[in-house]
Amino acid sequence: MGWSQDLFRALWRALSKEAKRQVGTDQFGNKYYYVPEYKNWRGQTIREKRIVEAANKREVDYEVGDIPTEWEAWIRKTRKTPPTMEEILKNEKNREETKIKNQDLYGKEKLLSKGSNEELLAPPVQTQIKGHASAPYFGKEEPTVAPTSTGKTFQPGSWMPQGGKNPNQ
Repeated sequence: MGWSQDLFRALWRALSKEAKRQVGTDQFGNKYYYVPEYKNWRGQTIREKRIVEAANKREVDYEVGDIPTEWEAWIRKTRKTPPTMEEILKNEKNREETKIKNQDLYGKEKLLSKGSNEELLAPPVQTQIKGHASAPYFGKEEPTVAPTSTGKTFQPGSWMPQGGKNPNQ
């Protein structure tokens, strides 16, 4: 199966005028290729391609991080030029330094928080709960059962809503 697939690919490349050019390799052994825009035998314009040929041929063996981030950015066309080996190594060194600094800072912060945790915490506040927060009179005095006025004193049109706005004006 493998040799027939390779033969088919070689034949396809010969007929389609697809000329891939190797632009680099990474520290894991992956090879990166660039195929410029071209016209196929039917006159169709085929867009440029950026291809990675993994060092580990089986897809199930691929792990996240097997392709460096710089090369992944080039493959996804977020950067125009392929990265150099020096750039990849420099960025890897910076990542390691950042990781070490982060671990040091986390350790120092953990030591500081152990001793001062008790001093910084405020004592719990004693609260007095009256009623339930969903009640319409929460925080106010509870309504009484006794009526506040009688029907004898009511006069039509004398009531005004609070806020002083009169709808007739």
